[in-house]
Amino acid sequence: MDIISEGIGEIFQKITPDEFREWTKKNKNRALVDKRMTVKEAVSRFVKDGNYLAIGGFGHVRIPMAVIYEIVRQRIKNLSVAGHTAVHDLDTLIAGGCVKNVDAAYITGYEVRGLSAVQRRAYESGAIKLTEWSNGTLAWRLKAAAMGLSFIPVRSLLGTDTFKYSGAKIIKCPFTDQIYAVVPALHPDITIVHVHRCDIYGNAQIDGAVVKDDLSTRAAKRVIMTTEEIIDTEEIRARPWQTVIPYYNVDAVIEVQWGSHPGNMPLRYNYDEEFISAYLEAGKNPEELEKFLEKWVFSLEDFDEYLIKLGPKRLHHLRDEEFMR
Repeated sequence: MDIISEGIGEIFQKITPDEFREWTKKNKNRALVDKRMTVKEAVSRFVKDGNYLAIGGFGHVRIPMAVIYEIVRQRIKNLSVAGHTAVHDLDTLIAGGCVKNVDAAYITGYEVRGLSAVQRRAYESGAIKLTEWSNGTLAWRLKAAAMGLSFIPVRSLLGTDTFKYSGAKIIKCPFTDQIYAVVPALHPDITIVHVHRCDIYGNAQIDGAVVKDDLSTRAAKRVIMTTEEIIDTEEIRARPWQTVIPYYNVDAVIEVQWGSHPGNMPLRYNYDEEFISAYLEAGKNPEELEKFLEKWVFSLEDFDEYLIKLGPKRLHHLRDEEFMR
């Protein structure tokens, strides 16, 4: 197949579907075993320096912040990250000095809240390598991996500067001579997700948009799952159509209420705009950012202490029905 053109972006994660399949055969347990552990245990066991990390959720919605904070607290370094609609999750990892490379679909923007000075400094200084993709093509890279393919053809990126700075290639279809971009499969070392509920084995249900979490958990070597609540397996089986992540893809299950804070959890609690604004303001000055991380990450033993520091009144306000509307 002839390559007509190709982007200049670096491919940060290189593993073939067959290599992934062989790794899975040797390392994944398909038995129904209790996978409950603490966030600290899960991160210490599964997340290593230099890993490729994918993050569940979308923007500030349903993000696995308890795990993000623990990665920063354990000072894990040189991560490559799939920056697919990544905002506060990726930003916190960058602020904590954990990130080396980013596959970017959406960066620096905190949506209506403004821009992140933390990410801007990191990218403009060259401290972090960046390869650009669209939201769609980064998701389709995960889809290719989940399908057991080494690449997938798409009609996105063509004729854009995003293609130029991506790792995609342009080919001619061998059947129709039509032009397509092709993007490589993406197999993360770790996918971290936060869900509404799951059982002790990892069968998970999500209320609202799944985004790409079903694909990302199928494509990854390891999956760390936090959940607002652990429920009985019989309840999961009573509504099988709601189970979007099956147990055999999951390696760790941790019950973490408020696990998306300061992000939103659909139908449960809203964004903590005060917290996000304080973080963005601190991010403008490296010294203030360091103080912020010390206050909310490094000085705390775990996410439970984080919630205690926030206080019940503040958290209750985020569940107020009128506020959530």
